[in-house]
Amino acid sequence: MESTLRQLAAYAAVARAESFTAAAAALHVSQSSLSRAVADLERQLGARLLERDTRNVQLTPAGVEALRIAEQIVNAHRSGMKELERFLLGESGSVAVATLPSVAAALLPRVISAFREQRPRVALQLMDGLERSVLDRVLSGDADFAITTGEPSGQLEHRPLVRDGFVAVLPRGHPLTERPEVAWEDLAREPFLAVGRESSVRRLTDAAFAQIEAWTARAAPAAEAGNVATVGGLVAAGLGLSALPALVLPLLGTGPLVHRPLVGPVVDRRLDIALRARGPLPLAAQRFLETLEEFRARRSELPPGVSWAD
Repeated sequence: MESTLRQLAAYAAVARAESFTAAAAALHVSQSSLSRAVADLERQLGARLLERDTRNVQLTPAGVEALRIAEQIVNAHRSGMKELERFLLGESGSVAVATLPSVAAALLPRVISAFREQRPRVALQLMDGLERSVLDRVLSGDADFAITTGEPSGQLEHRPLVRDGFVAVLPRGHPLTERPEVAWEDLAREPFLAVGRESSVRRLTDAAFAQIEAWTARAAPAAEAGNVATVGGLVAAGLGLSALPALVLPLLGTGPLVHRPLVGPVVDRRLDIALRARGPLPLAAQRFLETLEEFRARRSELPPGVSWAD
């Protein structure tokens, strides 16, 4: 025994109005079609739901219970269809973004705020980690896309987003803080505090130092740590100097640190949007990327040392 949604909606309209005429007008259907729908429902249920005469409609006890259940079903259907419509418009659902901690902390908050203001029903999940784990989350499908470093591959499409310039990170009072900019060769003459080899930052600092003669005679950094905040703490304690991308600076805390632009060579960390090369992107994720693109199109202000990629 199956009652159609149309029959339940017709019955609910008649029962609420206690009138076939009023219900037909509200639904913009003929009274005869409404009467047939209700009669079909009663026949399927094997129960009389309405007592009718020429002027009045009254609910039977079975009709009262049928109205309660019919309204639940009709309202649930209406709510579900609205939720589906919002999902199909990218106004509900969820977005999972895999990214580096520095991007999550310094680049995305304003974008997330603007996106949430436009689409408050969309849930956002940030998955921060190192480059390899971030890319793996996109490849596995755990994340919709990533904002990270790394080179394009056959599995991932990369779209350049920003360029993140490297700066020298110095303890307050160090002689190099008197200069408007610092050369990599200057850092090579000092105890250097490096980020761990799993980080994309380490790959870029090693490549920069490889061009410096003063560095080639040194076997290794004075010390290294897996967390940039730890590196910042070591610098603040006067144990050496470091080089980090500008977006990383907010992760170092408020210790006695000074930073200066690095030159000779100028080194940028390119941050891309990385997406799976095949397969559709959920609409809510597309909407988030559109919000991000709006920031770039407006050339919205970025932290010092960071610029939008062309």
